[in-house]
Amino acid sequence: MTKHFIDFNNLSFDELQDIINHAIALKKQYNEGAINNSLKNKTLAMIFDKSSTRTRVSFEAGMTQLGGHALFLSNKDIQLGRGEPITDSAIVISSMVDAVMLRISSHNDIIEFSKHSNKPIINALSDLSHPCQILADLMTFQEQRGSINGKKVAWIGDGNNVCQTYMQAAEIFNFELTISTPNGYEPNQAFVESYQNNINYCSSPMDACKVADLVVTDVWASMGKESEQKQRELALKGYQVNKKMMSVANSDALFMHCLPAHRGEEVSADVIDGKQSVVWDEAENRLHAQKALLLYLIET
Repeated sequence: MTKHFIDFNNLSFDELQDIINHAIALKKQYNEGAINNSLKNKTLAMIFDKSSTRTRVSFEAGMTQLGGHALFLSNKDIQLGRGEPITDSAIVISSMVDAVMLRISSHNDIIEFSKHSNKPIINALSDLSHPCQILADLMTFQEQRGSINGKKVAWIGDGNNVCQTYMQAAEIFNFELTISTPNGYEPNQAFVESYQNNINYCSSPMDACKVADLVVTDVWASMGKESEQKQRELALKGYQVNKKMMSVANSDALFMHCLPAHRGEEVSADVIDGKQSVVWDEAENRLHAQKALLLYLIET
């Protein structure tokens, strides 16, 4: 049976942990200059309807480093962007490649695509979740601090797709997640109802950060929400992660942000560019985590 990575909980704890461990090994291998051609003659189709820096570069470079090839397909390049049914596109594209990565607006469209694909499907970002990002975040935490089991993670700001994937990860990896959002910016109700283990909600971001081992935030207006920028700035004004907020976290707490970041909005410059920030390791680890994911899905 073909395995997909559309939601973080598509894979078990053991599978996800094995992927993270392999990612750390692949990173070491790459930094030592070793050649890995495990995906020689394999092709990844990358379908985008949203702009991207880290997703495109990491998947494309990752396939190259593994001896394979990646095809960049924007909605302007293929018939999917001109009204071809998702079912037809899925059947045709999956018959020609070894895996398909989609970074598109609709989570339901990714699920529909997967139903008609005979090759692994990877969700590289949708309106509901961002599982590849959390895979890299967990890899980064493990590199820096060891197991995240039993640790406290604080999510500050908009309860968006990244936050919702953290909710799934909290249950699987057994860490405590405290979410602090303004009224009206909570996670999707379906996630709130489905993922209750290890999750707390707190109106005060300062309280949420107390004794946290990891503090995470994201932009206040995600892609597609730019028209709400002004109202979001007002609603989220007290949710900027700054030095004061980090001071109530544990002294060795880490700060993460999936990027791109807006210094002076969701995070102060002295935090994101400070000693507790691991955003650059986190971004680089998208490359290695996704290489391990591709190897797992294509070779399984």
